[in-house]
Amino acid sequence: MIRVGVAGWDYPDWGGIVYPAPAPRGFDRLSFLAAYFDAVEINSTFYRQPDPKAARSWASRVSSKGSFQFTAKLFQLLTHAPTGSLASRDRSATAPPAALDLRAEARTFLAGIDPLREAGRLGAVLMQFPHAFHDRPRSRAHLETLAGLLPGLPLVAEFRHRSWDNEAALAFLRDLGVGFCNIDQPALGATLPPTAHATSRVAYVRLHGRNAANWFAPREDAGARYDYFYSPEELRSWVERTRSIAAGAEEVFVIANNHYRGKGPANALMLRSAVSRQRVQAPASLVAAFPYLKEMADPVETREREVPRQGRLF
Repeated sequence: MIRVGVAGWDYPDWGGIVYPAPAPRGFDRLSFLAAYFDAVEINSTFYRQPDPKAARSWASRVSSKGSFQFTAKLFQLLTHAPTGSLASRDRSATAPPAALDLRAEARTFLAGIDPLREAGRLGAVLMQFPHAFHDRPRSRAHLETLAGLLPGLPLVAEFRHRSWDNEAALAFLRDLGVGFCNIDQPALGATLPPTAHATSRVAYVRLHGRNAANWFAPREDAGARYDYFYSPEELRSWVERTRSIAAGAEEVFVIANNHYRGKGPANALMLRSAVSRQRVQAPASLVAAFPYLKEMADPVETREREVPRQGRLF
């Protein structure tokens, strides 16, 4: 099954483009998106550990959305910790302190995300590694450690460096039961090029945009980094790759992360229509902002009485 969605939902700059503006009191952005997509990636769990109460709220707010699934990014301390001290899987009392902390963080993540898993709404956990995480023995040892500390989770690894695009690395992931995240990003230096790999029952595609000028910008300029809109011609190759990936995986998640001013939702709906070969529905304001959508999407006017209301937790 191919699911198409977006990365995150709490973007003020989507007001008037994706979401109604002004938003009615209590407007629930998550439930609103779930009416148009069958997957959403939770990116807040990368910056802070998931809160079980928040996870229960997320599951509750999509309870009427059929087979809707979340994916969640793994907490950054687990993916960005120095790998030199994490190469051993030794569970003894003599293990490095960093490894002991890693286990504690893994337990916290498992507890925090468990409500989504219990609700049957957790489709994948994305381990996003930095560009400096190259395919080398200590990196593979770190991956093996994480897989051991996070049993039962549908893990997917996202690499930014092209060293991971080789058959030995793919075989290593297959043996671990870890999926491969195929990405679209600016072609700079040794960045990973577009691929179509499937190494577990869960496969992943992430579209980051091709804003080369701002790709390595500081975190505070992340909005500019993801300011990119894919044309139908640029998406066409990903439609074919997605179908190819689906032939080797049970679940494929395609997530648009080029979120700046609604570009991600627009591209995700364009890709969803192309992959399914069917017209889709889209917020009327989004169709107005991105005329390309007129060829493949039916605009839906948002009426206040139909606007989903938000619970107490974000």
